[in-house]
Amino acid sequence: MTKDPTARDSRGRAGLAPLVLIIALFFLWGVANNLNDVLIPHLKKAFFLTDLQSGLVQSAFYLGYFFLALPAGLLMRRYGYKAAVIVGLVLFGAGALLFWPAAELRRYELFLSALFVIASGLAFLETSANPLITVLGDPPRAEQRLNLAQAFNPLGAITAVVVGRQFILSGVEPTKAEFAAMTPSQLSAFQAAEAQSTQVPYLIIAAVVLAWALLVAFTRFPVQASRPGADAHEDKVDKPILGLFSRPRFLFGVVAQFFYVGAQVGVWSYMIRYGQDQVPGMGEKTAAAYLSWSLVGFMAGRFAGTALMSRVDPSRLMALFAAANVALTLVAVAVGGHTGLLALAATSFFMSIMFPTIFASSLKGLGPLTKIGSSFLVMSIIGGAVLTAAMGALSDASSIRTAILVPCACFAVVGLFAITARRREVSAHDAVLVGGH
Repeated sequence: MTKDPTARDSRGRAGLAPLVLIIALFFLWGVANNLNDVLIPHLKKAFFLTDLQSGLVQSAFYLGYFFLALPAGLLMRRYGYKAAVIVGLVLFGAGALLFWPAAELRRYELFLSALFVIASGLAFLETSANPLITVLGDPPRAEQRLNLAQAFNPLGAITAVVVGRQFILSGVEPTKAEFAAMTPSQLSAFQAAEAQSTQVPYLIIAAVVLAWALLVAFTRFPVQASRPGADAHEDKVDKPILGLFSRPRFLFGVVAQFFYVGAQVGVWSYMIRYGQDQVPGMGEKTAAAYLSWSLVGFMAGRFAGTALMSRVDPSRLMALFAAANVALTLVAVAVGGHTGLLALAATSFFMSIMFPTIFASSLKGLGPLTKIGSSFLVMSIIGGAVLTAAMGALSDASSIRTAILVPCACFAVVGLFAITARRREVSAHDAVLVGGH
């Protein structure tokens, strides 16, 4: 029977729309995550916060991931990936809309609440999109495929910092003496202007995200994106969860992801603060430009890392990248100044492959446990809440340079995971050869 090329092309075009919609999610949550790096110095100035208090931006954000990741996994088991994506986008849009009343009322806790809702939506998006990419194709290429999809995430990150630098950061940085000379009405006007600069950017984000939810809802997806898991109608979820605790590779992956996200969020959250502290006369907009270029390096690292993985084992490459970042963060601690800032910015290139490689490596061989396993890996993102706050506390107690020791230690943990994951892969390969397969 002759195959109809027209029908085959039609199927290819039909499958392209869902792929574009899902890849775009990596861009969208990159925007949401990295706007926080601009919000931290911005809200610190607007509300006169300490480093620890400003770090609560990330704490509130990543608590949303922690509390909603497991419900997202359970929803996926019952209704499939597509339903989780739609719920995530609706929550994301709702949280962005909450920035308007938060700015009008000028309440820091309302900003934190809005960020929690946004992150709750992102928990659904990341829990669904990451494993969906890993199962669509050959298992041996899961890391490479996820790294390619994740390469669109730094595009969102760069966009966020550029938009934040242009439309949120005012560049108005009064000294302590100038603040002291302000009348109550002048001080109130300053704070109102700083708070309200967040409204329009987040309103636009809300409109885009909610429109994307409608597109996803009305687009036909492949069957594996919409069908529930084989165990979807079981009432108990303790079996799959307990099953994960017998997987040491997976458990170490959760720990490594906790520390990696803590390192990434900590470095990016305090890079502007580090630049202002270590380079005399550097303003917030100039420091934000260093963060922007750092994120360009992150994107370049994603593409370079994805290409290298066709020749170098992903775990071995991640071990080398982790070692490079331990060295760079030590330079930021020991040397400081402009050299330290450049070293800190350079860590982004080597961070690039870590999240997707840890994610895909941890899920290897989980089979029907993949969806619940994905939830725990997303829950581990709470490292961004815990370790960023720890950096803020250490900075308040000592200095911002000393606080960089926290991500330094985190990169060491990632390197250890990479080494042990590589050893397990080699052992498993040798066992297959001995078995004659």
